[in-house]
Amino acid sequence: MEEEEENMMWRSSSSESNSLVSTTVGRVMSTILSARPKKLEDAISRFDSAPKRGSLGVSLEQSLWFLHKYVREAAEKELLLDQILVPIIEHSLKNKESKHGNQALILLNWLFQDELLFQALAANLAGIILRKDDHYIALGWCTLVRGLVEYEINMNQFITNGIREKYIALLMIFCSCITHLLSIVCNGSTLQGGFELPTRLSVAAADCILAFTVALTKKDLASDHLDNRSKSSDSNTSNLPNTMEPAAFSEKKVKTTCKSPDVSNDMEMKLLLWDHLDDLIVLVQRLTAWSRKSRYLHAKGLERVLNWLQGTKGHYGCFQNETGSPMLKTGVLLLSSCWKHYGMLLYLEDNRFSQHYGELLDQFLSGIQFYADNYTEEHTENKDSGIETIKFFLNCLSLLLGRFDGKRFESTMSEYGLEIARVLISQLNCADEDVIDGAVCILKAVIFKSNFSLAGGSLPDTRRMDSVLPLLLNLLDERDGTARAVVMLVAECCSISTDSWCLQEVLKRLASGSVLQRRNAVDVISELIRISPDSIYCRQDIANHLLERLGDEELVIRAQASNLIPMMDPSLVLPALVRLVYSSDERLQPSASNVFITVLKYHNQKFEVICMLLDCLSIICQNPDLPKTSGSRLDTDRVLKLIPEWSKSVEDWNLLIDPLIDKMFAEPSNATIVRFLSYISEHLAEAADVVFHRLLLHTRGQKEIDESFFSRWENRTYTSDDSVKFQHSLFDRLCPLLIIRLLPQSVFNDLNSSIMYG
Repeated sequence: MEEEEENMMWRSSSSESNSLVSTTVGRVMSTILSARPKKLEDAISRFDSAPKRGSLGVSLEQSLWFLHKYVREAAEKELLLDQILVPIIEHSLKNKESKHGNQALILLNWLFQDELLFQALAANLAGIILRKDDHYIALGWCTLVRGLVEYEINMNQFITNGIREKYIALLMIFCSCITHLLSIVCNGSTLQGGFELPTRLSVAAADCILAFTVALTKKDLASDHLDNRSKSSDSNTSNLPNTMEPAAFSEKKVKTTCKSPDVSNDMEMKLLLWDHLDDLIVLVQRLTAWSRKSRYLHAKGLERVLNWLQGTKGHYGCFQNETGSPMLKTGVLLLSSCWKHYGMLLYLEDNRFSQHYGELLDQFLSGIQFYADNYTEEHTENKDSGIETIKFFLNCLSLLLGRFDGKRFESTMSEYGLEIARVLISQLNCADEDVIDGAVCILKAVIFKSNFSLAGGSLPDTRRMDSVLPLLLNLLDERDGTARAVVMLVAECCSISTDSWCLQEVLKRLASGSVLQRRNAVDVISELIRISPDSIYCRQDIANHLLERLGDEELVIRAQASNLIPMMDPSLVLPALVRLVYSSDERLQPSASNVFITVLKYHNQKFEVICMLLDCLSIICQNPDLPKTSGSRLDTDRVLKLIPEWSKSVEDWNLLIDPLIDKMFAEPSNATIVRFLSYISEHLAEAADVVFHRLLLHTRGQKEIDESFFSRWENRTYTSDDSVKFQHSLFDRLCPLLIIRLLPQSVFNDLNSSIMYG
C-alpha cells in the first residue's frame, strides 16, 4: 500500500498527485532547512535508507529519507530538480550573514556522496541559472555556489566529505556558467555622476567568477585517489542525458580535453583557467570601471593587472593550438600563479579580508624588498625576471591598499605608511618606468592618506601636503629616477593646490641657471598640463615661461616647450609668438616660427584663432620697434609667409571662408586681411562657389550712395562724418573686387558655373 502511494507521486498524468508531490517536497525542504545545523548533522549521521514509516515530513529523519529517495528517482527519470534547488538557493540568500545558516552546504555535502545524486544535482544547479530569468534566484545562486566552491572555510564542521570528493567535477561544471555570469556583470552597471557602479547582482556574479577561477589555481585540488574518482565522475557525467548537463559544460570539457589529453588533473585545471583568459580580461575591465569613483588606488592596480593579462595573452596566446607547447605551458603556469593572488584581492565582498590584510601587506613589502636586493644590476641574467616580480608585488600592494576607504585607509596609512614609503622610495631609482609609476601611485596615497583621485578633487589634509612639498621640490635638483618620480608627485600637488605657491616654485626652477632644474621643471609643467589641462593656476605665467624656453640653450628643453605651448589657450601665447617671430635672436626666432605654425595647426578649424592672429598683426603694425621694409610699413610677410604651411592642415575651408570674408567686409581698409587672403588664394579658388556666393550676397545688400552727398562734395560743404562715410562706402564696394582680384585666373575657366556666368 505504501509503495503504491509513493509511485503515485511520479504519475505526471494526475494533477492531484503532482500537487501532492509539490506540497510534500515543500514541507520536507522547510523541515530540513529550518533545522539547526547541529541537529541536521546528527540526523544525517543516523540516516537509514529504510526508516520507520510515519507521516512524511513530520520528523527530520523522515524528511531526509524522502528527499534522498526523491532526488534519486528524479535522477533516474531525468527530471528537473528545481523544487529541491530553489528552496536551497533562497535559503542561502536569506541566511547569507547568519552564523547558523550552513544547512544548504550540510545537505548538499551529504547528497554529493552518492555519485548519481551528485551528477543530477550538480548539472541541475548549473542549469538553473541559465533557465530562470529571476534576479532573486540568480543572487541566491551566486551565494550558494560560492559557498560550495569555498567549502573549506567551514569544512571542519562537516561530518561527510561529499563536496571534497567531488570538488574537481563540481568546479568544472560551475566553470561552464562563467560566460553567463559575465553577461550579468557586463549588464549590471548603473551610472552615477559619470561613474559606473555595480548592482547587487553584478557584484555577486563577479565574486562568483573570481571564486571559480581562483579555485582553478589551487595546487592541492585532489590527491591521486580523488583524481580517479573525479575521472569516474566525469565519465558518468558524460553518460547523462543532455537535459541534465549544460551544453556550455560539454563544450568546455571537450575543448580542454582535446588540448591536453595526457596532462594531470592539476594541469587540466590550469588549462581550464587559460581557456577563460578572455573572460578574465572582460571581468577586470568591469571591476576597473566600478572602482574609479571611490577606490582610485585599487583602480590603478586593476589597470595594471588588465595590461598584464592582455600582454600575457598576446605573448603566449599564439601557441594556443600547439599541443604540448612549452611556451603555452609557461603561459598557463604564469597565469595560474599570478591569478591566485590577483583574484584573491579582487573580491568585492570578502568578510575574511580584514583578518589577513596585515599578513598580506608584510608579504608584499617583503617580496618587493627581497627582489630589489637580490636582482640588481649585478644580477643581469635574472634582472628582467626580478623586475617583473617587483611589478607583480606592486600590483598586489595597490589592490590590497586600494580596498580600503575613508578612515580605514587613513588608519592603515598611519600604521604602515612609513614602512611602505621606505620600501617604495628605494624603487624610484629603478630603470623600469612601470616600476616607478607603480611606486609613485602608491606613494601618493601614502603621502596624502587618500584613496581618491587627487586631480580635480579636494585634498583631505593640505597641511600634510604643504609640509612635504619643500622636500619634494629639493629632489628636483638632480636628474635621476627619484626626480622622475617626484615630477609626478609635484605635478599632482600643483593640480590640487589651493594657491599658486607650489607652481611658482616650479616656475622659479624653470628660469634657473641649472639645466637639471630647468629640465625637471618643464617635466612638471608637462605632467601638470596632462593631468589637469583646464584647471591650472597662473596659466599666463606658465605660458610666459614656456615662451622664454623657446630660446633655451638646451635643445631638449626647447623641444618640450615647443610641444607644450600649442596645448595652451591660444590667447595666452599667440600674441607673444607673433612678436617672437620678429626676434633677432638666431636661436629663438626659428623656434618661435615653428611653434607659431604648430599652434595654428593645433586649432586649424577655429576661425577665432585666425581672427586673433589678424588682430595681433593689425595692432603691432603701428609698433615702431619692429622691423620695417624700405618704406614705413611693417614687414608682415615675415609672419604671413608661414601661413601656407598652416593652410595645408585645414580640412574644411568652408568653416573659415565665410567668416574671413565677413571680417574683410567689416574692416575694408585693413590691408593685413588682404595680404592674408593672398597667401591662401589657392584654397579660396578650391571653394570658389562659396566665395562668389558670399560676394553676391554682400553686393546685393549694399545701399546706394545718396546723390545729395555728391552735391555736397562738389560744393565742399561736406562734414568730417560725411568724409568717413564716403571712404567706408568706397572700400565697401571695392572689397568684393579686391577679393576677386586675389583669385587665380583658373577659377574663371569653368563656363558651366551658374553662380559666375548665370
